[in-house]
Amino acid sequence: MAAIENPALHHTCTRFQSIPVIDLQPFLNGDAQQRRAVASEIGAACRDVGFFYIKNHGIDQRLIDETFIQAKRFFTLPAQTKSEIAIEKSPHHRGYFAIGGENLDPAKQRHDGDYKEGIKIGRDLPSDHPLVIAQTPLHGPNQWPKDLPGWQDSMQTYYDTCQQLGLQLMHAFALALELPENFFDEFLQYPMATLGPLHYPPKPNNRHESQLGAGAHTDFGCLTILAQDNTGGLQVKNSAGMWIDAPPIDGTFVVNIGDMMARWTNDLFASTMHRVISHPNKHRYSIPFFYDPEFDTPVVCLDTCQNPSNPPKYPATTGGRYLIDRINATFDYRENRP
Repeated sequence: MAAIENPALHHTCTRFQSIPVIDLQPFLNGDAQQRRAVASEIGAACRDVGFFYIKNHGIDQRLIDETFIQAKRFFTLPAQTKSEIAIEKSPHHRGYFAIGGENLDPAKQRHDGDYKEGIKIGRDLPSDHPLVIAQTPLHGPNQWPKDLPGWQDSMQTYYDTCQQLGLQLMHAFALALELPENFFDEFLQYPMATLGPLHYPPKPNNRHESQLGAGAHTDFGCLTILAQDNTGGLQVKNSAGMWIDAPPIDGTFVVNIGDMMARWTNDLFASTMHRVISHPNKHRYSIPFFYDPEFDTPVVCLDTCQNPSNPPKYPATTGGRYLIDRINATFDYRENRP
């Protein structure tokens, strides 16, 4: 497919002051013209900001509320109980990590890591699945907490629902990039999707000022679908270097582009720096869902995102290789992993 000289296919770095809110309902239930109109809005947000809110996204608020309740149930468990499913015990990068276990800005947080705890939940594959038998990195069974009735079922339901939303968003991305709507589908039969509930405790005054709830970073993969509570603290950095608040908006998710999608699009879609500032006296909970393609997916500059005057900026890689490299740089315990 030849590159298209379309003004909508040019990155427009902006000094945005707010993050757009996009109504997804016409994309989910509208005709072809309505779907393209919403995809155009999403494309503009991906180029100009790298972040956007979606409302009328099709996920029942009762399911979202229940998932937050279940997340809080887990994080209120004793530290020893949570450590029984420590992420270090999983060869597949699944399970619990304590405060400081993840460090998204190691240059500034050299010793402390992020002031948050979390749990990584991936596609729950049995030991006899072909991808597990082949010892594909990041593929295998989850570590589920014990003695929390209903917890696994709730998280799995939310995971499955977010997968469907992620696929719809990838359809919108394809249309925005002047590609067939189903262009990415062949890479999304077994996506490397991860649900990662997080808890940000209030930050004590004796913690070093450089330690944030989540250090400044860009996300690793294709896209992130974030549910956040009403505490606030998420900030996004614009091209002028200003930190813009991404406050909670009822009934919405925050969606952002990750580095893998930025590479795929030759930086047409912006992977934008963001961080979380801990509240001094409130607990913050959020539930990010990271939606990424299959392990062997070739991440090569898309035809519609390059031309002779704008050649590919990045060498070819694969979805799995790129994620492994980024995860290894973020979790100290993985320093010697493949």
